[in-house]
Formats: sequence, structure tokens, C-alpha cells
Amino acid sequence: MRPRIPDNPLAIVRNLGILAHVDAGKTTVTERMLYLAGATYKRGEVHDGTTVTDFDPLERDRGITIFAAAVSCAWDGHRVNLIDTPGHVDFSDEVERSLRVLDGAIAVFDAVAGVEPQSESVWRLADRYGVPRIAFVNKLDRAGADLDTAVESIRRRLHKAPLVVQLPIGQEDGFTGVVDLVRMRSLVWAGGACSAGPVPEDLLAQARRRRRLLEESVAELHAGALEEFCVRPSISDETLAGALRDLTRSGAGLVVLCGSAYRDRGIEPLLDAVVAYLPSPLDVPPVRGEDGAERAADPQAPLAALAFKVNATATGRLTYVRVYSGTLRKGDTVLVTGLDTGLDTGAGRTERVSRILRVQADRHTEVDLAVAGDIVAVVGLKSARPGATLCAPGAPLVLEPPSTAEPVVSVAVEARRSTDADRLASGLARLAEEDPSLAVRTDAETGQTLLSGMGELHLEVAVDKLRREHVMDVAVGRPQVAHRETVVRGVSGLLYRHVKQDGGAGQFAHVVLDVEPLEGALDGGGFEFASTVVGGRVPREYVRAVEAGCRDALADGPLGGHPVTGLRVTLTDGATHPKDSSDLAFRTAGRLALREALRAGVMELLEPVAEVTVTVPGDAAGAVLGDLAARHGRISGSSARAGTVVITAVVPLAEVFGYATRLRSRTQGRGTFTTRPAGYAPVR
Repeated sequence: MRPRIPDNPLAIVRNLGILAHVDAGKTTVTERMLYLAGATYKRGEVHDGTTVTDFDPLERDRGITIFAAAVSCAWDGHRVNLIDTPGHVDFSDEVERSLRVLDGAIAVFDAVAGVEPQSESVWRLADRYGVPRIAFVNKLDRAGADLDTAVESIRRRLHKAPLVVQLPIGQEDGFTGVVDLVRMRSLVWAGGACSAGPVPEDLLAQARRRRRLLEESVAELHAGALEEFCVRPSISDETLAGALRDLTRSGAGLVVLCGSAYRDRGIEPLLDAVVAYLPSPLDVPPVRGEDGAERAADPQAPLAALAFKVNATATGRLTYVRVYSGTLRKGDTVLVTGLDTGLDTGAGRTERVSRILRVQADRHTEVDLAVAGDIVAVVGLKSARPGATLCAPGAPLVLEPPSTAEPVVSVAVEARRSTDADRLASGLARLAEEDPSLAVRTDAETGQTLLSGMGELHLEVAVDKLRREHVMDVAVGRPQVAHRETVVRGVSGLLYRHVKQDGGAGQFAHVVLDVEPLEGALDGGGFEFASTVVGGRVPREYVRAVEAGCRDALADGPLGGHPVTGLRVTLTDGATHPKDSSDLAFRTAGRLALREALRAGVMELLEPVAEVTVTVPGDAAGAVLGDLAARHGRISGSSARAGTVVITAVVPLAEVFGYATRLRSRTQGRGTFTTRPAGYAPVR
């Protein structure tokens, strides 16, 4: 029997993302969901380049997801909006921008590899934004696949309570279906069709035992289930399903399903779980502005929407937005606020929405309006950047934008023909506009144009996009890592007096600083400023100016002009002049005083490092370990798994460049590796 459709249209909406490590099967899961829901007429395949969400030529050439793609489908009377996110570590910012606007997510895990490094990274991002998740253990048809091992890795590495609601029928090539432990029935796939039936006799005892374990696990976490568990022989199916829904939405438990997306097995119950367990826009807390104001998911409330993605093309800009409250209509005038507009927070700029598009990957359908809970693309906004807020002019609001990581790798780019210099500058600006994790700057010493990003592949994709879309020949230098400088031993009581008289009003500022190392510098810990001045010797407005000056001094350190991080500065004393003191004087004093303090202290050069996980055959492990040691890698773990050895090491990022070629030669093409950022470490 179909469930009754709720009266509120928002109750049937599900906004979710597909998250996973690269090659765990995210895009295939998305394709099968679209096909089974009737949104596509043919199954798309990653290896054939026929998927809906990986529509960009750069993605099809590489066989991986690079850009987050939004699609939607209908299932069981519900509208499911999906965002297929990248799995490669270089594109984590694309994942974070998507997670910021989602209500739920499906975390996909490989049944052989379990929780992989990037799985942990995207999991932490989802934790940061409080996104409820369910898990899908994919590729159960592979040799070496084991649901229990994968679930144990979830428990151990993600520190989550897994609630396994299915039992596989068959193993590896013999995997044909699952036992639904909530309804105690079997689901078997044959000839592309799913058929439900009783639990097979040979699995009945095991299914009952696992159902009992599921009930016990749920009762430990859910008060209502515990009450029924104590007075009845077992928890009813309805109570169990309701408890699983509550635990998923609160984040106290993780519902785990399994299947093989490539073989079309397990996708229908996954869609059922999305509808049953993940929240609608009504089930998540009201969105909160930076001033504390809340906006509920109500189409009648004032407009509040967040821009999370921009496509800047030669024919115009597409701004992807999530509408949290209110209604956005074609032709409306909206206020664009937030720091990402380039304006003061809350000041904003009014712009007109010329068109609203419902998005299906690279296909768009024009609509007249979008209401709370919708994810749409908007045409006509010129100032909106990822992270900007769209709100009603009469009810301004600034929503918290997704954070953007600092680039760690740079390459020099230049046009081979001097006549293309202006086109190159325009193309780079457009790339940075679309992707906030890319940065473009000019090196003050060499005059070169530097493009900075999150990794070698990130920059390679950006340059390829530049060449394809702008049809220009670009020369690219070798990748260079972004070094940092930090304080090893600081100074105390450094006195600096700034006095300047050149006719007219002068400048006078007297400051005394303590500079000391700050814990967390190796993990990207930045800068802290404090003031212990008493008696009003330095007025509060001048204290803020000293802090601003210190921040100015962090741009270039004494060792090599690299940014300085990991230090705490304390203003302990100072003096003012009744006429010549000013914000400018104290800002200048703060900048010059900190520079002098850094030169007087002991500094250390830091370089970005990466955690590298290498999977190699056992007979090649020795050669790989030796090569990692030669690259100044620090081995942190090694384990055997199904005839292979998994080695984990922390390696300087500069030594990872070109590692794929070296690994292939050391292992005769049988080795693979993944990386993820691991902060900074002293240069060896």
C-alpha cells in the first residue's frame, strides 16, 4: 500500500547528496536511482561516458566526477533532488559547497575497501554541517567483498553506531539479493526485476539473529524502542522503522544498506530508505542568519536562499541556489548579501532575477518560481558568488557561507601568444569566479601569473578547462607547493615606537608586544591576538588597529616571504599622543613591530604534507616502502588485506607530484594510491 501523501508539499521533498571516496560507485548509484525512478530511459555507464551527471568532457575523459551535478527524480510520491559530488580529494571544496545546502546524504562505501581516506574526509564535512546520512555498502558482487568487514570499518574509523538493516543473499558472484531485516522478507533481483518473498530457509536463523541484534542496538539509542523492547518479545516493524528514522535524523545512528549498483541490485530499497529515513525541509532546523534571525521552511515567509555554485559561461552566468524560505519568482528583485559579494556584510546589492531553471545535470527547464526546499539555477545575477545570500530587500539576512580551504599548490601560467594575454586574464578570472578554491595572483618578484589550487589534478583540470573553453595555447610551469612560516621561539616585551613628522599632523604610536608559538600550527592553526593593556593606555579603537597591522605583517615572513601562521600576539603596553595618535599610526606600528619581532625570534619553514594510502601486491611492498622513505615519507601504518598490502604514510606534498608514474613502474601497474591533506610539517 502506498503511503498517504502529506498535505504540506514540502514533506515529500528530499534534498540529498551522494558522498564517497573516488571509485566507490557514487555516480553509478546515482544513475541507477534515476533509471529506476523513470527519470532516464537508459542506464548510464561511467566507463562508456554515458552518465547523466558526469556530462562534462573533462569528467568523461578521466572517468571521475569533477563537478557537483544536480538532478531530480520522483519515487513513491516523493520528489528526490540529488547532487552527485566528486570523490577525489582535490575537489573537496566542491563537496563542501554542496553539503552546505543539503538536508541529507547517502554515504557510499566499497564492500572490499570499506572506509577509505576520502570517505573519512567527506564524513567530517557532513558532520560539520550536521547532515543526516544513511550508508550504502556497494560492490558486494566483487571478489573479497564482505559486508561485516565494511561495517566494522565504519564503526572503527567513523565512530558511528551502524544499524545494519539488510543481510546479503549470496556472496561475491553469487550475490543475488538481500533480506530486509525490518520487514523480514527477501528481495531478489533476476532479469532486471526485483521480487519480494519470504526469507530463504537456509538464512532464516541468521536473519532472526541479526534482527534481534538490530533491535538491541536500536533500543540502546531510542527511548521509545527501548520501552517496547522491555515489555514485548520484539519490537514491531512500525516502531523499528520509526526509531530508525529518528536516529538517522538526529545523527545518533547510521542505517546501513547494501547492494551492487552496477548489477542493479539494492537500489529500490535504497530509494525507499531515502524516503523513509532522511529528512524533508520541514524536518531540519530553521536556517539561521549571522545575526541570529531564523527563517522557517515556509513559502510564505520572506525570501532566504544561498548561492552554492556558479557557472560563468560566455553566454551568461548560472547561479545555483538553495531556497530555504519564501518564494523566488521570475522577474523578482532580490538583495544579494554576504562577504562573497565583495561588499560589506549586510550591505548587499539589489539585482533582478531574469530566469529560473529547474536543473537536470546539463539540461535545464524554465519555471516561473521556486519555493522553500527547491534547488534551482538562476540567470541574471552578476554579483553573487558561492556563499552569497539572496534575500528579500525588505528583510535582509546573511547566511553562513561554506568555508573555503587555502590553496596548497601553484603553477605558473602564461599565454604562448602575447595577443592572448588579455583573454588569459579573463579566463583565469572566470575560473576563480566559478571555483573559490582556485586563486590567481601575480608573483611580485618574477611577474609570473600564478594559479593556485588544492592539488595537482585540481590545477590540471582547471588548465584543461581554460584550453577547451577559451581555445588558447597556454604554457604551464611545474607545480610548486605553498610554504608557510611559523614561530618556534618568540620574543617578550618587544617595544616599538612609531614617530613620523613631515609637516602638519604627525603620527605617533607606541606598542609593546609579546609573540609566542600557537598550538596547532602544523594543522593549519592560524593567528590569535589579545590585549592585556590596562588603564586605558591604548584605547580600544587603537587596539583593533594594532591587530589589523599585525595581520598585515603575516602576509610575508622573514625566511622567504611566505605567509606566517601559528602564532599568538599579545599587546601588553603602549602609549599615545594627544594629537598625533591615530588608527593609521597604530596600524603601522603593529605591522612594523610584528615584523621586527619575527626577525628577532626563531622561525621555521613549513611545507604541506599529505597522507598517502598505497595499495600494492605483497611482493611489491618492500620496493614501495623504500621509495616512500626516499621521498621523506613517514610510515604510519601497514596492513594486509586479501593478498595486498595497504601502506599509509605522511609524505611532503611536493614529493607526491609524479608519484603515480613511479608507483606504476615499481608495481608493474598493479599499485594504486590515494592522498588527502594532512596539514603542514617542518621542511626536512
